[in-house]
Amino acid sequence: MLDIDFYKGKRVFLTGHTGFKGSWLCRILARAGAELTGYALEPPTDPSLFSIIGADGLMTSVIGDIRNLGMLEKALCGARPEIVIHMAAQPIVRDSYKDPVYTYETNVMGAVNILECVRRCGTVKSFLNVTTDKVYCNNEWEWGYRETDTLDGYDPYSNSKSCSELVTSAYRNSFFTGGGCAISTARAGNVIGGGDFSKDRIIPDCVRAAERGENLALRNPHSIRPYQHVLETLFAYLMIAQKQHEDGKYAGCYNVGPDESDCVTTGRLAELFCKHYGGGLGWENRSDDDAGHEADFLRLDCSRLKSAFGWRPRWDIEKAVAKAVEWTKTYLRKGDAVQVMDNQIDDYLGVSHV
Repeated sequence: MLDIDFYKGKRVFLTGHTGFKGSWLCRILARAGAELTGYALEPPTDPSLFSIIGADGLMTSVIGDIRNLGMLEKALCGARPEIVIHMAAQPIVRDSYKDPVYTYETNVMGAVNILECVRRCGTVKSFLNVTTDKVYCNNEWEWGYRETDTLDGYDPYSNSKSCSELVTSAYRNSFFTGGGCAISTARAGNVIGGGDFSKDRIIPDCVRAAERGENLALRNPHSIRPYQHVLETLFAYLMIAQKQHEDGKYAGCYNVGPDESDCVTTGRLAELFCKHYGGGLGWENRSDDDAGHEADFLRLDCSRLKSAFGWRPRWDIEKAVAKAVEWTKTYLRKGDAVQVMDNQIDDYLGVSHV
């Protein structure tokens, strides 16, 4: 599905590189031999995975705001990338209720700015905008949403990402129909994995509760989400970017999510964490009236990704949780978390360490 050697020597520009997903992607691309440039704000958490793995030493790291078109253009055109992966965002639903203006400025105008830089630069052959599974008008259907379903995210975060999808489509139709740069969007589900220190995310909340010796408080334990390990999404992004770089016919919109059997409730995810973490941990149902609207049921239909590339998820939900716990326990006992990260990347790729 993916030839990781494709990225050796490729000039790649990554926005949002200091975040959780961005840090994992930096490690993957650096190990693959890519010439990597990142553009993002300072790491959003303390501690941060970006700092733990020393990612700034693996690449050219530019600290800047995606809303600053001039600074972004200078960084991107200076790097002369062949491939751009756009992940910079305000990614937290609850924060979008607190500061909707910043959310829209970052997620909508950020998309405008990066696409405008790609248009002006002229070296980019493959552009991927990473959005979210929450871009769809969620009717609480039991079946998975398809790429042709209506875009209309409910809350400011989800809606801003829907707008980002429309911005990408408008730029594709207006400026890139003649070829030269293939453009896609990837709509991924909820990711889990070692090194996520964000607030209002289930695995980081589990870890914090475990450190305090408390039961985890779940706001919506019966909500169903398309949870998957962070490596599932990142290697899918790299595959899409590679394939459309090689052949523009692959440009389009793609859902990235687990198989239906691995779309589980938040309560089930917490149970799996408690099982693998040990220590008698448990969880409690504590609704939060101030949390704002959140969907109860969300699944993705990933048939397009599977049929176009022969892609399949490699790790089921239990293995994904076990891998997250493995990294977390290593980090908490001050072990070699970077080596665990590398081992998990190799495991996903099927690299043997015999």
